[in-house]
Amino acid sequence: MLLKFNKTYILLFISILVIEVLIATFLIDGFIRYTFGDYLVVILLYCFLKSFINASSFYIAISVLLFAYGIEFLQLINLLEILSLDNNHLAKLILGSTFHISDLVAYTLGILTVLIIEYKIYKLWIT
Repeated sequence: MLLKFNKTYILLFISILVIEVLIATFLIDGFIRYTFGDYLVVILLYCFLKSFINASSFYIAISVLLFAYGIEFLQLINLLEILSLDNNHLAKLILGSTFHISDLVAYTLGILTVLIIEYKIYKLWIT
């Protein structure tokens, strides 16, 4: 694992971050707010890590997926309530407040998308 700045991934990170902020700001509920936002957040985290870490795409993707799963399972034990942050809007926005299996599916699909795209790009660069 090497630390190396990657302009492509930082630009992807910033673009997805803007989309996520717009979703969080302007959409109150619905598929895009909840499911698509969760799908994008793992891609966002992946791009952030790839912006600075030159490591295997597979390992970074799996690390992001496990992190997302971990956060989701912390929602199952009411982490915000334990930390007395259940009335903090920013904490709810970042960490979420309720466990949903559909979130796990969205995270998984987001990481699968990343891996498929990375594989396709890698294959194109080799041939």
